Amino acid sequence: MAKDTILISEIFGPTIQGEGALTGKPTVFVRTGGCDYRCSWCDTLYAVENKYRHDWKPTSAADIFTKIQGLSQNEPIMVTLSGGNPAIQPFKPLIDMGQAQGYQFNLETQGSIAQDWFSDLDVLTLSPKPPSSGMDTDWNALSNCISAAKGVKTILKIVVMDEGDYAYARDVSAKHPTLPIYLQPANHTPPTENDDRIDIAGIMERTRWLVDRVMQDQWYDANVLPQLHTLIWGNERGV
Repeated sequence: MAKDTILISEIFGPTIQGEGALTGKPTVFVRTGGCDYRCSWCDTLYAVENKYRHDWKPTSAADIFTKIQGLSQNEPIMVTLSGGNPAIQPFKPLIDMGQAQGYQFNLETQGSIAQDWFSDLDVLTLSPKPPSSGMDTDWNALSNCISAAKGVKTILKIVVMDEGDYAYARDVSAKHPTLPIYLQPANHTPPTENDDRIDIAGIMERTRWLVDRVMQDQWYDANVLPQLHTLIWGNERGV
């Protein structure tokens, strides 16, 4: 694979952003293949696990941008870089190419790998993984990601499954009090091979619990939002 090519799992849209500070905003998704995490409730294993690596296509920045332009009919739009962990990939050429034509770029990553090109982004969405994911947080790596963004709009987005995750979100926010934080009630029904349905009633029950928990603590800096894409499309892939 050439040095500057990017491993692509899928490119799709335009659609709306389903979570975080950009919820509801039209975007084209560029989803990469490969990840340094293995979260217990991951809903995009096809972009994470090595057994799917033969489906990931090494693609040049120019070819990716051509696809983005085709999907958006050459109308500048937000581009969301997702994964897997897109921070693994060499995205600077694509970002430079797109911004020269008026496109904006949002990166969604768990904050485990910092890159110099974070400072070229329009939005950096950091989603460190809580205890329910089964992953441990490298706090130094997360801080390095924030530092690498150098003034770029940076937000925290935490998936919350239970009380332990809620306590983790409070801890993350306390460590980085200047960053806005968005809490997303977890989807506890990740996709299976033959079933993309979700337990909407269960997710909404968790949402109500999370709202009540935030109000009880008078944590008025927190933003509680459902994962809109799960409520609309369940666990369907974006293709």
